[in-house]
Amino acid sequence: MTNHNQRVGAWGEESAVGYMTKRGCEIVARNVRTPYGEIDIIAKFEDVTIFVEVKTLTSSMNFYPEHNITARKREHMLNAAQHYAAEHEIDHWQIDVIAIEGRPGTEPLVTHFENAL
Repeated sequence: MTNHNQRVGAWGEESAVGYMTKRGCEIVARNVRTPYGEIDIIAKFEDVTIFVEVKTLTSSMNFYPEHNITARKREHMLNAAQHYAAEHEIDHWQIDVIAIEGRPGTEPLVTHFENAL
């Protein structure tokens, strides 16, 4: 991953954290590694744990960030969430996708797909 992509990705994740926090979520963890892949954000809202996948793009003329969620990525997200939930005895959970459009230094356009899987 290039330095530019890392910077954009980090900005997207920060934007998603800010968005979730403003909605009343508690951020539990970030960039959690599991045997099935990384979970970008783990948040809690009331009694539900939310596993968040963040996808960021700088522009979306004919393609949106959420289009990067392939069947293989969905499988990894589900397996990672199930693994984490089992390890931490979490009964109520969901997987959300947050799509971020924009660039560092600008106001992001946030699209939140709740309970996406």
